[in-house]
Amino acid sequence: MSKKPPISVHILDTSRGCPAAEVPIMLYKEENGKWQTVGGGQTNSDGRCDQFLTREEFSAGTFKIHYAVNEYFMKNLGFSFYPYIEVVFKIENASDDQNYHIPLLLSPYGYSTYRGS
Repeated sequence: MSKKPPISVHILDTSRGCPAAEVPIMLYKEENGKWQTVGGGQTNSDGRCDQFLTREEFSAGTFKIHYAVNEYFMKNLGFSFYPYIEVVFKIENASDDQNYHIPLLLSPYGYSTYRGS
């Protein structure tokens, strides 16, 4: 079984050409039609965060990552078009030992995301 955390993120600021450090992130899971907090943290100096939950706590379901980018934008660009960004994704099989990496490519007026490895 993998020792890597099952869910991780990486934020790259494409407008500045560097990782987005110190961005608060929350992970939620949908339970009975309501979002329940699973874990949280903030990106490190390389723009990464993976301390949401352990492999043992992980189960299939619909998840939401809340990237609180307002403070990052205000600190580095002086304005914030996006106060936060939310990405919702569904995991069908949590027992397959896969890692779910959700990168965010960020700029002042746009963003993109995908499932990474």
